[in-house]
Amino acid sequence: MESLIILIPSLVTAIIGLVAGYAAARILDKSRIQSARLDADEIIRSADKEAETIKREASLQAKDKLFQGKADLDNEIRERRSELSARESRLLKKEEYLERKTTQLESKEAAQAKHEKEVEATHKRAKDKEKEAESLLIKQHEKLEQLAGLSAAEAKEILLKKVEDETRIESARIIRQIEEETHSQADKKAKEIMATATGRYAADFVAERTVSVVSLPNEEMKGRIIGREGRNIRAIEAATGIDLIIDDTPEAVILSGYNSIRREVARISLERLINDGRIHPARIEEVVKKVAREVEETIIEAGEQASFDVGVHGINPELTKLLGKLKYRTSYAQNVYQHSIEVAFLCGIMAAELGLNQKKAKRAGLLHDIGKAIDHEVEGAHAMIGADIARRHGESSLIVNAIAAHHGDEEPTSTIAALVQAADSLSAARPGARREMLENYVKRLEDLERIADSFKGVSKSFAIQAGREIRIIVENSNIGDEALSLLARDIRKKIEKDLSYPGQIKIVVIRESRAVEYAR
Repeated sequence: MESLIILIPSLVTAIIGLVAGYAAARILDKSRIQSARLDADEIIRSADKEAETIKREASLQAKDKLFQGKADLDNEIRERRSELSARESRLLKKEEYLERKTTQLESKEAAQAKHEKEVEATHKRAKDKEKEAESLLIKQHEKLEQLAGLSAAEAKEILLKKVEDETRIESARIIRQIEEETHSQADKKAKEIMATATGRYAADFVAERTVSVVSLPNEEMKGRIIGREGRNIRAIEAATGIDLIIDDTPEAVILSGYNSIRREVARISLERLINDGRIHPARIEEVVKKVAREVEETIIEAGEQASFDVGVHGINPELTKLLGKLKYRTSYAQNVYQHSIEVAFLCGIMAAELGLNQKKAKRAGLLHDIGKAIDHEVEGAHAMIGADIARRHGESSLIVNAIAAHHGDEEPTSTIAALVQAADSLSAARPGARREMLENYVKRLEDLERIADSFKGVSKSFAIQAGREIRIIVENSNIGDEALSLLARDIRKKIEKDLSYPGQIKIVVIRESRAVEYAR
């Protein structure tokens, strides 16, 4: 009990402390809440003021934009009105101009109608006069025929024949005189004459060898090349693009194709496969790829070697590569690569003799057949193909024209172009350079003599020197000395028109007088 009495004051004190603390906390909370409310009211008022300010500014901006848009619209309306006014003014002027033109045309039409009537009247009078003149002319012809004892057709034929003969003789005399004057001129004319004369060497034939033959060690190898169910031969043809012909030819396989480089790749690949003994599709593909790379390198080396040998530098690498491809190209069994080098040297020699630029002449000669490297891939004449390639790879217009003109596809515009024509034909026409079929050779001789015999006054003709010269004997009574050169020119033109031939053909016309007596 005493302990309880002792605890009561302590409990009372604690309760009072708790009550006081609670009251103080409540007072503090009320104070904080009041302060928070005041702050919130202040924030709301500030937000209201700021919103009002933003609203006023937005209203002002909207009014400004409205005024600006109205001003722009007014300006645009004024511009449109001004433009419409100008157009209206132009239209009015055009209408006035058209009215004036219409008036002028109407007046011109009236004048034209009047003029046509006058022309018709004049034409009618002219017809009447013409009829009158025709009747008078007929009467005069009848009187002339009675006096001369010849019809008009007979008199006309005699007159034309006489004029023709006189004209031919006079033409021959003038030609002869021009030639004599030309031959008497100095070195300046000599260069042009030499270039023109040598330019007649243009050749037209192109023949190709399209097969290669690969020798086999034995007949058994044919079966291995064909493979099971033909898989090996199909693989070779697919990889190389060349046809393999395996026929009854003993111990040989024929490779057929127009692309000489592919044919060479196929030939080397097949020889290696035969030597190696391993012939199956995978090995075939591997060998063909390797050989193709080697042939490509050989082509580039050949092109560079040709440029070095001739002494021509600065050729585009693509042209050098095409030049190397000519190593596998032939014409009449003449290798085009060697032919190009030979033409380059011939051009250089002739240019030196004529005092021209040797390097340009050699360059034109070396590149003149460059189109033959791809003429089986591109349509057109090899001269024009080569000229286009040279132009695209930076060659000068002089070189391009020399390439294009070496077979007459274009007119030569320089002496060097004429030299390329001459050198090309000289290289092709020299003995042993090309092969020709016997039938073509005999037919050309017959055609030469046939053309010569077709001319009036020719007694006999003989094709000699393997068709490079034709000698024509004329009748002494029908052809005079002055007409010989004219006849030779006419025969030359017909040969050039009707025949195709390598090199040149010399035409010799002979007229001789003979007196025969017998001593007894």
